[in-house]
Amino acid sequence: GLVIDGRALEHVLHDSLQNIFLELTEKCRAVVCCQATPLQKSVLVKLVRSKLKAMTLAVGDGANDVSMIQVADTGVGISGQEGMQAVMASDFAISQFKHLRKLLLVHGRWCHTRLTNMVLYFFYKNVTFVNLLFWYQFFCGFSGTSMTDYWILILFNLLFTSVPPIIYGVLDKDVSAEILMELPQLY
Repeated sequence: GLVIDGRALEHVLHDSLQNIFLELTEKCRAVVCCQATPLQKSVLVKLVRSKLKAMTLAVGDGANDVSMIQVADTGVGISGQEGMQAVMASDFAISQFKHLRKLLLVHGRWCHTRLTNMVLYFFYKNVTFVNLLFWYQFFCGFSGTSMTDYWILILFNLLFTSVPPIIYGVLDKDVSAEILMELPQLY
């Protein structure tokens, strides 16, 4: 791992040393930046996002972490003694740092699988519906007549195609939380 303090980070963030620093950080399993200013934290996250094209997760617990949390792709605020500024600026809020593991490994996996299945469902639904309209136009000689009344279309989109994804999104858990916590490589 690599440990760097705020004074050294100030020199590294200049244009001439950025590429060398990023090459070094890519070879490390963990990089810890301590005693960094809020500006340095946000610049570092921006640098990783833009140069390495990586998704970033920023975790903070105080007002000095707000800019870093806002710059990251996903921000996690820890509510604690330093106030609620980080929690208010974040995408997700947890009460203690130890809950970050469950947030990422369990809820992150479930959210990913639910979203991918929802995209597939809506793609299938729209292809089916457009295909039906396409073949109906051959039947009616491309006159542009509507196949169904408008209230049926509204009910189709409201009831038949929105309720199943909502139920699926709430109830779907492909792997139990216990297994996901034991096997982080499933994430």
